[in-house]
Amino acid sequence: MRLPLLPLLILPATGFAQQNKAIRFTIHTDRKEQVVDNIGASGCWFSEGIGKHWPEGKKEQIAEWLFSKEMDQNGTPKGIGLSAWRFNIGGGTAEQGDSSGIKDFRKRVESFQNPDGSYDWSKQSGYLWFVKKAKTYGVENLIAFSNTPPVHFTRNGRGFKTEKDFTSNLRPDKYSAYAGFLADVLKHFQQEGINFKYISPVNEPQWDWSNKPGQASQEGSPWYNGEIYKVITALDSALSAQQLSSRIMITEAGMLDYLYTNKGRAGTQIQTFFNPKSALNVSKLTHMAPFIGGHSYFTDGGDTNRIRIRQALKDTALAYGVDYWQTEYSMLGESFREGIRGRRSAMDCALFLAKVIHTDLTVANAKAWHLWNSYEPGNPAFDTRYFLIALRPNATHTDGDFYQTKGLWAMGNFSRFIRPGMQRVQTSRNDGKDEFAAAQHLMASAYVSDKQVVAVFINYTDTVQSLQLNISGKGRVKRATKYVTSKEDDLKAYPIKATQAVELPARSVTTVVLEK
Repeated sequence: MRLPLLPLLILPATGFAQQNKAIRFTIHTDRKEQVVDNIGASGCWFSEGIGKHWPEGKKEQIAEWLFSKEMDQNGTPKGIGLSAWRFNIGGGTAEQGDSSGIKDFRKRVESFQNPDGSYDWSKQSGYLWFVKKAKTYGVENLIAFSNTPPVHFTRNGRGFKTEKDFTSNLRPDKYSAYAGFLADVLKHFQQEGINFKYISPVNEPQWDWSNKPGQASQEGSPWYNGEIYKVITALDSALSAQQLSSRIMITEAGMLDYLYTNKGRAGTQIQTFFNPKSALNVSKLTHMAPFIGGHSYFTDGGDTNRIRIRQALKDTALAYGVDYWQTEYSMLGESFREGIRGRRSAMDCALFLAKVIHTDLTVANAKAWHLWNSYEPGNPAFDTRYFLIALRPNATHTDGDFYQTKGLWAMGNFSRFIRPGMQRVQTSRNDGKDEFAAAQHLMASAYVSDKQVVAVFINYTDTVQSLQLNISGKGRVKRATKYVTSKEDDLKAYPIKATQAVELPARSVTTVVLEK
């Protein structure tokens, strides 16, 4: 049942906000788009040290910021209420130590499986601390992913490639063994009460992941499409053999355009894996998820370019009957600077993050959106391009300080309020701006459930913007609240009266929640 509402007019106020004429936004609750499944993030690499060694109070605060859906006494969220958490199944490079060839010890990851095939479930205890916390907080989707097969299954005995040939590092005779390993891991944790809804066996298969030993940055392996098909079919059989309900998610493409364009042996992946006439079609496999995943890295630069790539992705996915999830993003390239030299403030970075989320949801019709790493070493005040929480760890990563960023709360403008199962609906505006012009002005998206209408506004301008909000339908709104992330506020709650303007502070992200 959709939420019935009478047209709600939130009138412009007098005063400072009047320097810009109020824009009328209409939320069309009867014009439905995609259902949003989840909004989440990963806890890769640095979870191990934090979860295993950091003082309880510190890691509990980090978990609350990421997972909590509670409000404080003033009605402001305590956390951003992620509805998905991604867990990295390690490849065993941590056990290899410096001989792994990965230069940063924090990016080496343990493996549950020993070289003799036995299992040690005490491994990755720091990572698992956060998985268990996510479950305790009620995070709806736990996702397991692998960057490399266990090193004792790889061609070179390492968790990365040493040859630049763009073929998988998995030995040809170990596909079934790798699939069985992943199924064993899922089965074990299911028995422990932790159910991973999704399993991702390959990650960014387009990159070569090669380096000289001692210079590698992380675990990784390339895969061409034929190899991906082989590992997916093996994993489907392994999941069935273990009677698991987990779904297989693919392909975690390194850039979005690899999903629909012909770029080498790991391109046109929508057509390859979801065209009924393709020899590599996987859509009928028992455990195949009905979506394809891609990463928004390096396709975020320039408003026109970013939008057109996502339009092409949406059109291709629609043509082949497959949904799209955005499964990794951080500001790896320099696009977030938007032509400005020097440092970008934390709020500038938060706004750019919000704009990418907005474009993926409203143009590409993403049904899920995931940030890459929740926490990494960095400064919380500027260039917060890689993380939501800035870490300042000690040399051994056994303790340290941590800081919230504006990006944390800007992501919360989406994740805390757009809950699993809410459906995006169309919006219109009376100032004539299309999505290209809006990307440097005022962006809007809206989502509905039986009891709520949620609208997210991104004010990219340097001035306060006022808006009139009209909602199609019948009925009345009992309560209206706006939640603001700006230079001054961190997802702060402000009650709104029906006669009050919705004022959007300069350079801010604001979520308006209307309750039946």
